[in-house]
Order: sequence, then structure tokens, then C-alpha cells
Amino acid sequence: MKTEEKPTKELLEQWHKDPKNWKFGIFYFNKDDKRIFPPKRNKYFGWTVNFANLTSIIALVVLVITIIAISKFLKTL
Repeated sequence: MKTEEKPTKELLEQWHKDPKNWKFGIFYFNKDDKRIFPPKRNKYFGWTVNFANLTSIIALVVLVITIIAISKFLKTL
């Protein structure tokens, strides 16, 4: 698959169901999947991070830092 092509829903579903893309059953790791937050293994529980995608990891770190900064700011009030 070319990097410019957008994957089909069927391919995304195939990647999601493939146990090789889930490390220890909970960490999603797929270099071909460019989504930042793909759905969790059980889609009703929200989203997870694609640990093979650097953008996903950066987004997770920024999100955690933002939550920590907001909580520290609210404690000072």
C-alpha cells in the first residue's frame, strides 16, 4: 500500500482484528496504521494509542502533560 493512499474500512478492521498488532493483548502496534488514536480492542471502551506511530506517542505525552499542568493549576486556586 502506498503511503498516500487512505486505507479502506475493511483493511482498518483487518488490522484491528489481527492479534499480531496487539502487544501483550493491550498495546496496539501497527506501523502501517497512521491513525493517531485507533479504537481499543473492545471498541466500546474508547480509543488507544498506536505505539508504532511517533505522532501518537507525542500526542499522548502532550495530553498527559496538559492534564498534569491543569491539575497543578487547579490545586493552587
